[in-house]
This record gives sequence, structure tokens and C-alpha cells, in this order.
Amino acid sequence: MNKLKKIFFVFSLLFLASYAVPTYAKGNLTVYCSVEIEVCEILIQGFKKETGIDVAMTRKSSGETFAQMKAEATNPKGDVWYGGTGDPHLTAASVGLTEKYKSKHFNDLLTAAQNQAKFSDYKSVGIYVGALGYGYNTNLLKEKGLPVPKSWADLTNPVYKGEIQMANPNSSGTAYTTLATIIQILGDDKGWDFMKALHKNINQYTKSGSAPIKAAAKGETTIGIVFQHDATKQKKSGLPIAVVSPTEGTGFEVGSMSIIKGARNMKEAKIFADWALSPAAQTLVFSSGISLQVPANTKAKGDPDAPVLSKIKLISYDFEKYGNKDTRSKLLRKWDKDVSNLPK
Repeated sequence: MNKLKKIFFVFSLLFLASYAVPTYAKGNLTVYCSVEIEVCEILIQGFKKETGIDVAMTRKSSGETFAQMKAEATNPKGDVWYGGTGDPHLTAASVGLTEKYKSKHFNDLLTAAQNQAKFSDYKSVGIYVGALGYGYNTNLLKEKGLPVPKSWADLTNPVYKGEIQMANPNSSGTAYTTLATIIQILGDDKGWDFMKALHKNINQYTKSGSAPIKAAAKGETTIGIVFQHDATKQKKSGLPIAVVSPTEGTGFEVGSMSIIKGARNMKEAKIFADWALSPAAQTLVFSSGISLQVPANTKAKGDPDAPVLSKIKLISYDFEKYGNKDTRSKLLRKWDKDVSNLPK
């Protein structure tokens, strides 16, 4: 065999060998995670241990993830979007960014979680439920001689000027839920009047929905508008936080999960979706002491300190309407134009 033939023979073996080994042995998955980073890590580690599938995870807020998925629509980089409020998941479904899939655990889910799937033509599904509200730093409130807030209306009292934080509804599902909740409770005109009055008392609009209560826990602000489970988490850890369920009633989230349309790892994405809704996985996440939402699977166990939804005055939140892309865009444009630009 001459030198040229030897070289050809070696390259032929290498070429054939490359086809003898699969692209990946155990599978791969890319998850965009919109819950707290500690929860994302528990989830991903549990899934990898259970299935052997390697997971690349990116943590971003709901609004940021939605924007990224829109930007990547023609060439998706992610496979699953886990967590965050249900409204942007419904919007993603309505504009064709997510894939239709009905989990084998569907019949075991809370009605609210099932409705999330039905509203989205099964392109999303509820994974937990949490009530909106706010929390305040009890030490700061006392030191500053401020009255105890009990309602949404109380937050517009000029005495709280510079004492409140909430997230930006463009980046945060929590803040968008707040905006949609106020409009539903007060109506269009009075709702926007409320948001303008509240704006005068805001010291900062954060990117993340849970950031305001973390700031309150650290003494960096007095009041943080968040989901009640986020405030409860700070209180449970021993920090001086009191949790408020507004007297007028309040909205709630159906934290959701969606498979991204055109996912590169569709098989693994469906495996993850079923696993994440299983009683075992839901118990792992929601009894961890880190995530205090109510699990969607009725056979799962949640944290004993989680807010009890039956004791909270919840409004009949219109997920179908406020998850609609046109409604969402209209509200965000109006907030940008009529609220965020106002002087304080």
C-alpha cells in the first residue's frame, strides 16, 4: 500500500468512526428558567440525577425570556421555558413561539394549571400558583413612624413617598401581574390613576420581580410589591418582613412552563415537561423551603409555611385577556408613556 493509499485509508476509518458514535450519549437540554436561581438549580440537578440528561440553564425574568425567545424565533437556542407568570407564556403561545404538548400528568393538576393549558391550546401549562401582594420591613416602618399599610390604596398615600419598590412590567411578570390586577380591580380609568399615584412613591423599578422584597429585607427600601410567597420566604428566613394580602382583593399567578417551538432537543424537552409536573419533582421543588408557591400537581407536597390560597381574597383574574399579546402590548405601551416617564 503506497503512502497516498495509507493516508486515504486512515481518513476513511476516522470518517466512519465519527458516525459510529452518537452526537450525545445521554441527551442534552437547554432550559430558560424564570424562577429564583436556587430553585432553578434544585430543579436542574434533580432532573439530571433522575434522567442522566445534561442541562444548560439560563436564569432570566419572564419579560427578558419572552424577548429572547422572540429574537431567537427563526433559530431557537432554548428547549424549555420553566417558570415565571402565566401571562407572558400565553402571549408566547399566541404568537407561535411555543409547542403544543399535553403532559401525562395533566389530569392530576389544579384547575388553574389545567386552564393555563386550555387557554394556550396546550402550548403552556401551569406548574404552580401564587398570590400577589406586598411585604414591608417592620423595623424600618417603626423607625420612620409610618402607618401599617393594609390595602392597595394605602400604597398611594404620599407618606410612603420614596419608600416603595416594584419591578418594571416590561421585564417582570410579577409587575405585569400587578398592573393587570389593579386594572381589573379598579377599572381602566381609576386603575391608571392608581398607577400614576403609586409611581410618585416608587424609589426604584427593578428588573426582577422578587428583587423589591429582597431589598426590603436588607433595609434598602421599606415596602416591596411582590408575590406573597416571596415575602413569606424572607420572613421565614428570620428577616423583619411582614406579609400583606391587600384588603381589596388581589390577583394571582399561574407560574407556567412551555416547550419552545423548534426546540433542538424536542424529545428531551418533553421528558423534562413530564418530569417537572410529576408528584416527585413538584414535591422536590415546592417542599424545599426555598420555593413557597403552591404546586400544580395535587399529589405533590408543598411547604407548610406557604401562603394558604383559600385564606386570601383572590379576584377572578382574566388570564385569557391579560395573556393576549395585543392586551399585553397595549398595557405596556401605556405604562411606558403615561406612568414611567412622569416626574416624582
